[in-house]
Amino acid sequence: GTAAFMILGNICTRSCKFCNVLKGTPEGLDIDEPNRVALTVAALKLNYAVVTSVTRDDLEDGGADLFAATIRAIRAKTPGCRVEVLVPDFQGSDGSLRAVLDAGPDVLNHNLETVPTLYSRVRPQADYHRSLGLLSRAKSYGAVTKTGLMLGLGEQLDEVRLAMNDLRKIGCNILTIGQYLQPNKGALPVEKYYRPDEFSKLREEALAMGFRHVASGPLVRSSYHAEKYEGLKGDAEKGREGAITGRNSDF
Repeated sequence: GTAAFMILGNICTRSCKFCNVLKGTPEGLDIDEPNRVALTVAALKLNYAVVTSVTRDDLEDGGADLFAATIRAIRAKTPGCRVEVLVPDFQGSDGSLRAVLDAGPDVLNHNLETVPTLYSRVRPQADYHRSLGLLSRAKSYGAVTKTGLMLGLGEQLDEVRLAMNDLRKIGCNILTIGQYLQPNKGALPVEKYYRPDEFSKLREEALAMGFRHVASGPLVRSSYHAEKYEGLKGDAEKGREGAITGRNSDF
């Protein structure tokens, strides 16, 4: 089975306008969290675990060491379990990114979320090119890379295609595209609900661009059918992307 775990607490240091996570000042770190996540993975007999987090700009490493410790703890208790990490941008820190990758995740996911023209409104503390840079560096270090885009925030489809093209230029392997849904009254309203056929067309275009796997649909989210990305075990010596074969037709 598959499950997703959010580490580093439940309070985020950023205030993205699409998110329902609590915003504020987090309190310290739970250093036993990696062990508890690993015990849960083992108890559930998972074969795929997604580890994500709030953004912790209050921490010098952005929480990278706890990500790494969680990956290693899962590996120690459930060696056959594949691990995907969905990481924040670590404020562009290469050291933090390397710390996570050194622990050997099977997939490095970092969501672009939206098109560059909407960043100041949707993700005021983030930066489109910083996020692209993180994915680009992760790829250069041999990781299988993944990202996600939300539709319905006021973007134009041509802008989505340009973002997809930016991602292919840096060799991103896996793409998810889903419909933005307003999580609370204080969040940004939905500007448009896209039809299923529009999502299907974007998937076809993305595959034609060279993405190896694309999940595109109204209810698609970052960890949607994550376990179906077959052959992503890889290894650091050979470069994880070499383990990807073919296209998955289940999406």
